[in-house]
Amino acid sequence: MFLGTHTPRLDEKGRLILPAKFRDELAGGVVITKGQERCLYVFPTPEFQRIAGQLREQPMTHKAARAYSRVFFASAHDEVPDKQGRVTIPAHLREYAGLSRELVVIGASTRVEIWDKQAWDTYLAESEDDFADIEEGVLPGGL
Repeated sequence: MFLGTHTPRLDEKGRLILPAKFRDELAGGVVITKGQERCLYVFPTPEFQRIAGQLREQPMTHKAARAYSRVFFASAHDEVPDKQGRVTIPAHLREYAGLSRELVVIGASTRVEIWDKQAWDTYLAESEDDFADIEEGVLPGGL
C-alpha cells in the first residue's frame, strides 16, 4: 500500500526519483498514465494489468468505457525504474499534468500520484474544507 506525501524534483531529462519507501514495490516495473484532476497515475505493473482486465470486461458497446480506455491506454508509458529508482516521465504526460521542476508524489493506496506542486497545493486548499463532508458518502457509517 502506498502512503504519504513526498516532494521530489524533476530533473532536466524529465526523470523523477521515486520515493525510497515506494521503490521496492515499483522495482519490477511501472505504468504511468493520465489520472483525474490533471495528475499522473503510477501503477505497479500487476495493478495496471488488473485494471486493464476490468476494462476489457466492459462491453465494446459501452461508450463511456471505450472513451475511458482509449485515453487510459493511449497515454500509458511502461518502464522499469533504474538502479537509482528513477523513471522518465514522457513529454506528453509532463505536459498533460503541467509538471514543473517542483513535484508532489503521493501514495494513494494501490497507486502513486504525481502532481505539479502548485497544482497539488491548489487542489488541497480547495478540497480540505470538504474532507469531513465527503467521508460519510465514501465510507457509509464513517470510520
